Amino acid sequence: MQYFQFVYKNRRFLSFGILVAFFSAFGQTFFIAVFGPDIRAEFNLSHGDFGGYYAIGTAASGVCLIWAGKLIDRFDLRWVTVGVVLALIGACAFMSVLPAAWALAPALFALRLSGQGLMSHTAMTSMGRYFEAERGRAVSVAILGFPLGVAVFPALAVWLSGQFGWRMAWAAVAIAMALFLIPLLLWLLRGHGARHHFFLAQTANLEGPGGAIPSRRRQWTRAEVLGDPRFYLLCFAITAPSFISTGLFFHQAHLAAAKGWTLAWLASAFVAYTVGAIGANLAFGPLIDHYGARRLLPIYLYPLVLACLTIVFFSHPLSAIALTFFLGLTSGGGQTLVGAAWPEFYGVLHLGAIRAMVMSMSVGASALSPFLLGWLIDRGVAMETMAVGFLLYLALAIAGIMFALARPAPRHDEGTNP
Repeated sequence: MQYFQFVYKNRRFLSFGILVAFFSAFGQTFFIAVFGPDIRAEFNLSHGDFGGYYAIGTAASGVCLIWAGKLIDRFDLRWVTVGVVLALIGACAFMSVLPAAWALAPALFALRLSGQGLMSHTAMTSMGRYFEAERGRAVSVAILGFPLGVAVFPALAVWLSGQFGWRMAWAAVAIAMALFLIPLLLWLLRGHGARHHFFLAQTANLEGPGGAIPSRRRQWTRAEVLGDPRFYLLCFAITAPSFISTGLFFHQAHLAAAKGWTLAWLASAFVAYTVGAIGANLAFGPLIDHYGARRLLPIYLYPLVLACLTIVFFSHPLSAIALTFFLGLTSGGGQTLVGAAWPEFYGVLHLGAIRAMVMSMSVGASALSPFLLGWLIDRGVAMETMAVGFLLYLALAIAGIMFALARPAPRHDEGTNP
């Protein structure tokens, strides 16, 4: 009952978070990859060629995200939201008029930075910043937008592309967002000024007179975070889903062919992804508020292990449902846990800058995997063999989380360690 009361009380702001996460789908791999076969056919590209352009655009967006992600710490959320959505609209419009293969790199850069990067960053940072005692619930509700996007947009992309062609599909996305999304988000943010004023009052109390920080939870700067060895161990672990899931989503057409599935069947199986992600979101939210994200963090990679084992051992069409369900469990649980963990580790004052670094690393991992897997596919390496490699990565990632949690925080002269 308390969960529903919380959602009803904060329904407008939570709806804002859900919608921003939902429409980040247009810059996410699972949506872009649906158009992969058509784009490769039109520009005569191999799997590795397309993955290479994707890697260039994604890697460049990850570098820019380090700077762009800090803007949410400095400017009004409403202005940031409008700017990010306009950038995503422009990126989708550019995709609809691509003149040649070389234009893929800048187009994918714009899509990845605005959609996968800044839209996701805006949704999660705003939820983590403006909620304290109920941060887990807030993050878990807003994150529902991601699996809902996975459930809706791949099938929609297949239909639009089949009916009107892949270029007109991108044009339709841009027009729809321009007409409806910005007005709706601004309406949901009505009254945000009062919320932000309350947040500023809280952070002023955290800093105290002369900038001292008397609270029990120290507010880390980005420079201090970069000096914490735990940060790198955690980032090594949390980039595992970005690397593995992005590679599988990007090459989903090849995965389906290798397993004897149709692309339409695999796209429809993403409903199971949504079920798993939503279930993990809703389960972990109250658990985080009760136990804390750090205590729960080690378990969220286990479903991804099961997903990789599914690829290794099964090819039956129903295994596509199991595969996407396990991917959804890790995605939903990871986004909720990781989104709530950074404020627990490092506070909220510099959350935008800290999350921007984390997002940049995740984007970097998502840039590498499409290119690497495409290169391996072009050389005849089986998806099952790649899945074994993923399992080795996950073993190291889980060990890294455990070691990071056991390691004490560095000592500093001021404040108290989290």
